[in-house]
Amino acid sequence: MSSPVDEADGAVTALYRAHAVGMIRLAVVLVGDWPTAEDVVQEAFGALYRRWEHLADPDKAASYVRSAVLNGCRSELRRRIRAERRAAPEPVPPDPVSAEVTDLLERCEMQAALRRLSARQREALVLRFYLELSEAETAASMRISRGTVKSTTSRALRALGRELDPPPGNQFPHRRRDAS
Repeated sequence: MSSPVDEADGAVTALYRAHAVGMIRLAVVLVGDWPTAEDVVQEAFGALYRRWEHLADPDKAASYVRSAVLNGCRSELRRRIRAERRAAPEPVPPDPVSAEVTDLLERCEMQAALRRLSARQREALVLRFYLELSEAETAASMRISRGTVKSTTSRALRALGRELDPPPGNQFPHRRRDAS
């Protein structure tokens, strides 16, 4: 007969092997660096292990960990915002441009544009398109309705489109011109 500790060990280890890399990638997209992402994911799995015997539905453990990772990322981002408010960053001059640097700059531009979205929009995009979760899975992870996932995703994609490819010469992209 297995003890609750043995059951938690086996279940959390199997879950970690199956989902840790994807969770770390999710966290990297949200927080922007690998070491912090690993810490967030480790803490989420540690919390799952500590609370295993209190888990209402062990079949939903992956969803629990994903929510814990999202919450950990939110906490990390809030901590960073507080730190940034205390110390103003110094501008970094750009390096000479090459193909590799250009690719890196484009990825950085995308990451910067993602960071300018609201936390909810960023999470919805990452869950839907990076982790390829369904609307229902995204809604469950974010604890919002499927309709809110749809509208949030749509608004986020429009905002990214405006951010990354603004219309030429249009000073007021939010205003419509009359067709008359």
